[in-house]
Amino acid sequence: MKIAHLDLGERPVMLAPMEDVTDPSFRLICREMGARLVYTEFVSAEALVRNISSTTRKLHIDDRERPVAIQIYGREPEAMVEAAKIVEQAGPDLLDINFGCPVKKVASKGAGAGMLRDIPKMLAITEAVVKAVSIPVTVKTRLGWDCESKIIGDLGPRLQDCGIKALTVHGRTRSQMYTGSADWEPIGRLKADPRMEIPIIGNGDITTPEQAVAAFDTYGVDGIMIGRGAIGSPWIFREVTAAIAGNDPQPLSVKEKFDIIRRQVRESIERIDEYRGILHIRRHLAASPLFKGLPNFRETRIAMLRAETEAELLALFDDIARRYFADLI
Repeated sequence: MKIAHLDLGERPVMLAPMEDVTDPSFRLICREMGARLVYTEFVSAEALVRNISSTTRKLHIDDRERPVAIQIYGREPEAMVEAAKIVEQAGPDLLDINFGCPVKKVASKGAGAGMLRDIPKMLAITEAVVKAVSIPVTVKTRLGWDCESKIIGDLGPRLQDCGIKALTVHGRTRSQMYTGSADWEPIGRLKADPRMEIPIIGNGDITTPEQAVAAFDTYGVDGIMIGRGAIGSPWIFREVTAAIAGNDPQPLSVKEKFDIIRRQVRESIERIDEYRGILHIRRHLAASPLFKGLPNFRETRIAMLRAETEAELLALFDDIARRYFADLI
């Protein structure tokens, strides 16, 4: 699969952009595990134009994580164009436009998935951004605003006409948020549409190697994107890419998984500070399958998610390893 000049190989698997998740450390780990392309957290165009430090920090790219895309969102064409120019100076391989974020604080203001209620403005922004930068521009969106307006079949060709080089579709409407099941049928129909010449990337509910292989085989997409399925388990890319290649997935050992989690804690602290770095990593700990289903684990889980120092958290990891995985480490 190629996005403009960028060759991602056959059946690539990518890390989806996720707010407060896809920081540089996590992106790099996912690349090492087999993700062919990674995306930053989404970046507010207006905050970027105003030079808000917490936003501009999101533009930092480690060359080891390439290829990498920076994703922006906003509702005003002028701000989106200016932000796109700023992003281009940061040197990403791709610029992605977020027309899919469903959260209220974004969509209710007309940005993200909110653009699905104003298609002319969405297309105007897309065309303006494409013309403003020299790097390839892509779009990520949803099926439509609600179940009565699944418009992706008509929208896809129109976005392509704006000059984008790839389109990612999350198989839910905005009204669904993240509930229910992702519907890949409209994604498959879009891919089969003879008008579509750019790569179509599917996203939604890919949490196992079997689901990843089925997404390619059933819907014919050019690539797939994994989001929530990677939180707390970046090794999913290793397992999925092996299955797609027709090999038996070789799961990491428990020790290797603990090593990755410890690395995430350490690098999160180094990037921010101890207190905020640990707060940031709690979402990964809460979601990690490494801690799912352990007997009599409730109090330990609470302690793990309340730990405030690196020493306290690492000591808990050591205790969990001894109590539950002594014969595997």
